[in-house]
Amino acid sequence: MPKLSVVVPFYNVQTYAPDALKSLELNARDDFEFLLVDDCSADGTPELLERAARELPGAVHLRHDRNGGLATARNTGLDAARGEYLAFLDGDDWLAPGHLARTLAAIEALNCDFVRTDHVRCTGRARSVQRVPYGVHGVAADPRTGILPADRATSVDYPYAWAGMYHRRLLDRGVLRFTDGLRTAEDRPWIWRLHREAESFAAIGMPGIFYRRGVATSLTQIGDERQLDFIRAFDQVLSDTAADRESDLLLPKAVRTYCAIIAHHVGSIERFEPAVAKKLRSMSRAALGRMPQDVLDRALDSMDADRSTLLRRLRGSRRTLSGATA
Repeated sequence: MPKLSVVVPFYNVQTYAPDALKSLELNARDDFEFLLVDDCSADGTPELLERAARELPGAVHLRHDRNGGLATARNTGLDAARGEYLAFLDGDDWLAPGHLARTLAAIEALNCDFVRTDHVRCTGRARSVQRVPYGVHGVAADPRTGILPADRATSVDYPYAWAGMYHRRLLDRGVLRFTDGLRTAEDRPWIWRLHREAESFAAIGMPGIFYRRGVATSLTQIGDERQLDFIRAFDQVLSDTAADRESDLLLPKAVRTYCAIIAHHVGSIERFEPAVAKKLRSMSRAALGRMPQDVLDRALDSMDADRSTLLRRLRGSRRTLSGATA
């Protein structure tokens, strides 16, 4: 049984895959396995992964016959994983040498279900460290303490699956799997479930993952219909949270976050193709209508005036703003 399984999806990233693969080589150990999942790439990525499977210690090449999206690719890796612990990396990002071993040592010392790590955001030549939005570092805690308060960034607003490490017991309980077919925002239902259903976690810093922004093939850069999967992702967050034993406490955070994401997308609607922009407005209006309306009213009252006004207009409400706060 390997000590650690690392799931790495790839899709049309032949320009960046060599950096990811080289960083795995600099993190390799005899008891690590690297599950390289090719999500039916149409460029030179498969050939790079075939060579890596021969040359990279612990590498296993898994290939999809059709493109299924990031969530499905991660699930393919999870299905094949044999490790006591699990981690993720995306095929256009990379790791600092020794990062996996250091993170593994930390989670073993803390004896918790999962740990969350800082990361380095890379936009062109610019570098900036992004911190886990959780106050106490290096101490195991109840993951539910990482959800609230509703009006501040918390650990559930830091959804990156690759920014952490996870004990296998979470996989065995079904907590680590992603919603198949989600092409964007796949981390959102996942991080909420993790914080609701795991028993212990810790934030540990360790910014050893380099997250590449501005990649042309990334969905964050593409304004087509795949972007609209955020609606399905957040509908799942709301549905799951409404069924939670502490739904009254947690729903305001889920609704406010959903509203903020809708405002972000509608506020930059010009980047979408015209037909997708029209569908975005329609689906967002319907999503606002599905939310618990009393919770939505309080969320809109708590947001800044620009976002609150945008969402109220989208909702079709004729109510006037009443003391909106930042």
